[in-house]
Amino acid sequence: MTAASRAATAALVEVADLRIEFPTDGGAVRAVDGLDFSLGAGQALGLVGESGSGKSATAYALLGLHRGTGARVSGTVRVDGTDVLTATDAELRRLRGGAAAMVFQDPLSALDPYFAIGDQIAEVYRVHHRVSKSAARARAVEVLDRVGIADAARRSRSRPHEFSGGMRQRALIAMALACEPRLLIADEPTTALDVTVQAQILDLLHELRAETGMGLLLVTHDLGVVAGSVDRILVMRDGRAVEGGPVGTVLSAPSAAYTRALLAAVPRLDGPAGPEGPAGADVPAQAKPVDAAEPAADAAGLAVGPVPTPTPALLKGGPVAEDGALLVAEGLRREFKRGRHAFTAVDDVSLTVRAGETLGVVGESGSGKTTLGRMLVRLLDPTRGRIHYGGRDIAPLGDRALRPLRRELQMVFQDPVSSLNPRRSIGESIADPLRAEGRLSDAAVVSRVKDLLERVGLDPDWYHRYPHEFSGGQRQRVGIARALAPEPKLIVCDEPVSALDVTTQAQVVALLGELQRDLGLALVFIAHDLAVVRQVSDRVAVMRGGRIVESGTVDQVYDAPRDPYTKGLLAAVPVLDPAEAAERRENRRELRSVMVTAP
Repeated sequence: MTAASRAATAALVEVADLRIEFPTDGGAVRAVDGLDFSLGAGQALGLVGESGSGKSATAYALLGLHRGTGARVSGTVRVDGTDVLTATDAELRRLRGGAAAMVFQDPLSALDPYFAIGDQIAEVYRVHHRVSKSAARARAVEVLDRVGIADAARRSRSRPHEFSGGMRQRALIAMALACEPRLLIADEPTTALDVTVQAQILDLLHELRAETGMGLLLVTHDLGVVAGSVDRILVMRDGRAVEGGPVGTVLSAPSAAYTRALLAAVPRLDGPAGPEGPAGADVPAQAKPVDAAEPAADAAGLAVGPVPTPTPALLKGGPVAEDGALLVAEGLRREFKRGRHAFTAVDDVSLTVRAGETLGVVGESGSGKTTLGRMLVRLLDPTRGRIHYGGRDIAPLGDRALRPLRRELQMVFQDPVSSLNPRRSIGESIADPLRAEGRLSDAAVVSRVKDLLERVGLDPDWYHRYPHEFSGGQRQRVGIARALAPEPKLIVCDEPVSALDVTTQAQVVALLGELQRDLGLALVFIAHDLAVVRQVSDRVAVMRGGRIVESGTVDQVYDAPRDPYTKGLLAAVPVLDPAEAAERRENRRELRSVMVTAP
């Protein structure tokens, strides 16, 4: 065998007995424990598992990103012929961006907010190639155009905040492609993106791999994402590989109970509709994965504590009309003005929320979902329109008049990290609305907060812990407990599970469904994930460009969609069958080709 043929058959990535430990005050936490895998040129491998399973730590090790952090890394990590663990700093610099590049999960934090997108890509290119600034700028425009950024020359001068989430992710992919790497590592590249943008990013990665022959390591918690994007899967749990093999084999006939639990937790369009069948209900209790830092009780299922008797005030004393309507919005409009220009985020939206039901609101990013939700609970003033609650129009009410209603209309925000004060304990954050009412003694407030913590599946003794001590799923449970504290009648949930792994997502969704049934709550569930919305909603409203383009019962909207936009959203939802995923990708490619060539 010639040297050239040996190079062609040599693995692009070789990992053997990889172990990664992070030192702590009490010793060390082993994030990766004896991992082995390989990846050839042109191949795609999916690393799948929950948050805390060691996926990202493994990906970072391929580029030596743990160096200088205090982490202890051992074993063998070889990438494109470079021994990463023994390489010099100069060798690692040549490897990063040159032979191997990484696309990070959060493009907003990975991009410098002060510099234009094109300048940042050009800088990466000049690190590895001795070219002029103008040549580097031309290369930046070239790769931005390649990843589908329209009018790339002009948009290359834009800064990150001027790009949408999907465009920022494309910009990161363009930066990774600038030096034509042989390996692309994508760490949760579609987390928190809406389904259509997610499909576009995954299609782009597939096309780039087919064109360039580069290897792809796709890190994700979502088995639906990997189904149509990789050749092989490696399922990780607690730093170890629990199962691996061809994508079709693992997804159709998983051998490990943990893999089966992950598959069961994936929300599906063909799954049970409505809140009677919450996500995750069919996950085997003994195999249901949980947040790494959660109580041991969660290992046996969703620990939600004792179920209290619903208070009469919640079930009977609310402002419910004879037809069951709790809140009715008519002709809502919201404009945001910048100088002499105005942008209409919500335009002539009317809807009804009935007591005890879940209304799902779906649409792409920028469709107006969040703005609508904030108006419904009066965190935003409508520019025009009416909101009837309790027999009167609350749209024109000022802060003083709204104060008595604040406890009845609550919101669970998308990002629990930014919605919780990092300097206050989670117990005190939950206690805030109770203290604001002034009806309870300090002892009664603390007791009520501990009951709420237990109600959402958290240890009451964690009252004095701070947000950074909790996992993402646990922080979202804290946000739910805070919304429940004043005994509301309606809760607007704004993308409450968008950034969570599928098993934690299933737990949170199941918790919301149980709370609704027990307490008689009305929920407005805002999400871009149509599969999740199907499982939790009684009725669905589809938004586009600030308007509702279609609405009806779950079965009406999902089984017989009328609007082309709704049909497009449903077609972009990931599926677990690799063959079907490939067929859908080809259909999208043909559609894009027709749209480009159409006169």
